[in-house]
Formats: sequence, structure tokens, C-alpha cells
Amino acid sequence: MSTDVKQYRSPTRKLLRFFERSRDKWKAKCLEAKLRVKRLHTKVADLQVSRERWKEEVRQLRVELAQAREERKKQEAGPAA
Repeated sequence: MSTDVKQYRSPTRKLLRFFERSRDKWKAKCLEAKLRVKRLHTKVADLQVSRERWKEEVRQLRVELAQAREERKKQEAGPAA
């Protein structure tokens, strides 16, 4: 097993700042991505609820339309008979 330790030529204080900033940027990027995913999950859930509500409304309107057509047919056929 090799224990190669990377040797940097830059001063440690500069490296420390660089690595801290790098870590902080990575963490912020990760948190932002998690937040975005959470927002998208919420949006998808809301859209699914909305879609089901619209589907139910369409089903109801189709039933009403079929009933209205039946009544119309009965009315048109009634006086002629």
C-alpha cells in the first residue's frame, strides 16, 4: 500500500482558504440541488392532484352531456309519436 502524500508548493494559508471555499461552494450547490428536487416533487404532486380533479370534472360533464342528449332525443321523439 502506497501512502503518497501530495505536496503543494503554495503556502498552506492560501490552500486552506481555497479548500474551504471549494467545500463551501460544493455544499451550497448540493443544498440548492436538494431544494430544487424538493420543489419539483411538490410541484409534481400538486399537478397530479390538479390533473385528477380535471379528469373527474370531465367525467362528470360527459355524464351530464349524455343525459342532456338523452332528454333531447326524448323531447324530439315525444311530440311526433
